[in-house]
Amino acid sequence: MKLYFAPSTCSLSPHIVLRELDLPFELVRVDNKTKKTADGGNFLDINPKGYVAALVLDDGQVLTEGPAILQYLADLKPEAGMAPTAGSWERVRLQEWLNFITSEVHAGAAPLFSSELSDDAKRYFRARLFRRFDQIVPTLQEQEYLLPSGFSVADAYLYTVLGWMTFFAIDLDEWPALAEYADRIGARASVTEALAAEAAAAPA
Repeated sequence: MKLYFAPSTCSLSPHIVLRELDLPFELVRVDNKTKKTADGGNFLDINPKGYVAALVLDDGQVLTEGPAILQYLADLKPEAGMAPTAGSWERVRLQEWLNFITSEVHAGAAPLFSSELSDDAKRYFRARLFRRFDQIVPTLQEQEYLLPSGFSVADAYLYTVLGWMTFFAIDLDEWPALAEYADRIGARASVTEALAAEAAAAPA
């Protein structure tokens, strides 16, 4: 498999999961501006949507969209417990979290990257994002991870998005449960290895 990634993007989450599962893969960096890849290709030929992550399977099929990639990877090695069994109620709960993260936290944070936003717009999006944080906190006050069964692909995704808060000068210490959660996940070997590998990857 090949994972196409760009630093400081949501592609970090499948990268973490690949390492958690100890699956063989090749890491290929993408330049988000030029859409060129480190192996000399045009990323738009791989994913016409133009954004990472993209996972190219050994048979040449391409899978995009973070929540889909994460569940696909987890199901390659179900014994690792990164996702509950497909069809179970617990799996539905995982999908509930993945959808919440992608639509409310990821999409809620994304506008803050724009330099064209007015101060009023930034205040609006920050306040909306903070309400979403408030909705996550009660779960993390009761258990270490989003699912009671332990670390899952949803945690890899949420951790990735929380990592963007430093770009917006948002201090997670205002939500102690979230800050402790991010620290706990950040200490995992899969995370430290993924971050180091992305920092060392050849530029596109």
